Amino acid sequence: MKIIKLKSSDIKIQINKIRRRQEKDLNVIEKKVDNILREVRLRGDKSLFELSRKFDNFELTKKNIRIDQAQINNSSMLLSSDIKSSIKKSIKRVKNYQKKKLPKSHRYKDEFGNILGWNVNPINRIGIYVPGGTASYPSSLIMTATLAKVAGSKELVVSTPPGTQGINPAILFTADQLGIKEVLQVGGAQAIAALAYGTDSVKSVDKVVGPGNIFVATAKKQVFGKVDIDMIAGPSEVLIIADTNANPEYVAADLIAQAEHDVQASAICLTTSVKLAKSISTQIKKQSSSLKRRDIINASIKQNGTIFVLKNLDDCINFTNAFAPEHLEIFVKQSSQVENKILNAGSIFVGENSGEAFGDYIAGPSHVLPTAGSATFSSPLSALDFVKYSSYTKISKLGVKSLGQDVILLAKEEGLDGHANSIALRLEKDKKND
Repeated sequence: MKIIKLKSSDIKIQINKIRRRQEKDLNVIEKKVDNILREVRLRGDKSLFELSRKFDNFELTKKNIRIDQAQINNSSMLLSSDIKSSIKKSIKRVKNYQKKKLPKSHRYKDEFGNILGWNVNPINRIGIYVPGGTASYPSSLIMTATLAKVAGSKELVVSTPPGTQGINPAILFTADQLGIKEVLQVGGAQAIAALAYGTDSVKSVDKVVGPGNIFVATAKKQVFGKVDIDMIAGPSEVLIIADTNANPEYVAADLIAQAEHDVQASAICLTTSVKLAKSISTQIKKQSSSLKRRDIINASIKQNGTIFVLKNLDDCINFTNAFAPEHLEIFVKQSSQVENKILNAGSIFVGENSGEAFGDYIAGPSHVLPTAGSATFSSPLSALDFVKYSSYTKISKLGVKSLGQDVILLAKEEGLDGHANSIALRLEKDKKND
């Protein structure tokens, strides 16, 4: 793993290099995705089935597009009692965490007797994309669908790529535990198109959530406006701040855990110790050599992994806030001196026991997080993302008298006489009644 001594003055330069490396020329991909979206929008099922044959080598039909309920119910028989217990525990913990975040409808009366407030209602129909490919992720279903259920969304439909061995039974079991009846075996940009626009076989949704590859992410970006989306996620990343007290085995293990997602993932460590940096690098080589996905890990580390040695913890904090990592781990003896100064990070893990993998599976917060520096302006997915607000206004008679003339003045200032007249009529009626 690369070890780079970094001056304070070069922090922004290095961050810009990392972010530029993560950027892709999307012109070709966007054109391909545009074609897919247009085809599914115009030709519906016929296009969807053709694209499934082309990209997934799978003969999709109206009969098999939906996993039948018996198969979902029977998924329990294909899993060990231990993994079923872990899935249930994860769902329970995520539910408990998300319930605490839910807002409530509210009313209040102002000084003129006007009743103001807001109504909170769930978004009704949610499409959840669960990735396939080099790995299958029941955890992604837990970290999205559970939130929607807590928020009160009534209809949830899951779409996941078909596989030669069928859909991962852990995904089906998770769907069953969450009461999800609709599971589609459709992947890629065509799945996003079907969820957004609908076909004869797929009812359109109100919002699409869930991670996916660059084609899925681009498709979500393109359909935004027709439906809502959670975020446009890029490659996963972790940044670890480690002082001389940090355990190099733990640091290396957590860098590896992030790197194994895919070759585009970024695993970065910030430390003030050259000795620790060397120990971490040694540990990465040692630990990764025995892991199943070592080829992906090694490629990711070589391409995107770096240990930066900085002058002090203040420089580490400055780097972190400028980088705005998806995942941040703080392995520092006096952790409060660091964590209280962090302004930009998707999810923060404090202390050597807090491996980021806890957040991926069972801690409670969703693992769907802002990437590529977007933590400077966005937040982790939560139950809040599955509700919508309607503002509420009930103007009293006193409110008309007290506020009406101000509305008229503001409307006339903007040249909107119709607006002014609509309130003037109410004021005149009020005067007559007096």
